[in-house]
Amino acid sequence: MENMMKENAVPTYVKPYKEMMIDSDQLEVPRNTYQRRQEPDQITKISLNFDERIANEPKVSYRDGRYFVFDGQHTIAARVHRNGGKPLPILCKVYFGMTEKEEALLFAQQTGFSRDLGAGPELRAKAFGEDQVVLKFIAVTEETGAVLDMSQKRGRNRLACVATAFKEFSRLGPEKYKEALSILLEAWDGDPDALRSETVTAMCAFVDLYWEEYDRKRLIRQCRKKDPLTIYRDGRAMGDALGGYKKYLAQVVRIYNGASIKTALPIKY
Repeated sequence: MENMMKENAVPTYVKPYKEMMIDSDQLEVPRNTYQRRQEPDQITKISLNFDERIANEPKVSYRDGRYFVFDGQHTIAARVHRNGGKPLPILCKVYFGMTEKEEALLFAQQTGFSRDLGAGPELRAKAFGEDQVVLKFIAVTEETGAVLDMSQKRGRNRLACVATAFKEFSRLGPEKYKEALSILLEAWDGDPDALRSETVTAMCAFVDLYWEEYDRKRLIRQCRKKDPLTIYRDGRAMGDALGGYKKYLAQVVRIYNGASIKTALPIKY
């Protein structure tokens, strides 16, 4: 998986660009494909602290006779806001010869003037740009029956903790990741609390640590006896007794072992 990540790393596109003054009403934001939605609170925040002397120039792709913004939409909106809502000329870095998919991958790399992208928008942009690792992650997730929610809203069968899920997919590889997510969905029928970040991490850790040792049917049967929130709640209650994810992993092991001595798994963490 590590080699796969390196092979499919987002490339750095060396494209010619020019610094050009462009009227703000000519700048388009491709929200239907890879860009995130505009957020008024971010625009207000940037406007209040805006200083043209240190502000970054928006990055724009000239494609099909139009100017598409792939970095800096909120700083553009802040400039317009400070201009009383009226269009104004803005100094931009204009790139030539880029495809929309190349724009999307560069958008996914940028951190922006206002704030980081966040996992959902970043993965959405990389998927549109056909990043092979991200496409594989999405495919494997959907094979389990989960709905990968890039907007990160919780709901039945909706996997909202996309950053955690992608991290576990990258760490474990497709087979173990798919097994862990499938167990969560089968055991708790897509309950949102079974797809919390802590629960996903715990089950992935369990599958990885006890691979080929646990009985899958027993694990699902034992989990069904418990509220999925138990993993999060009882893990939090342990405080600092175990560090990081281990306090949540411990709950999965406890649920699996139950009162059985014969079928109990050894404590490895």
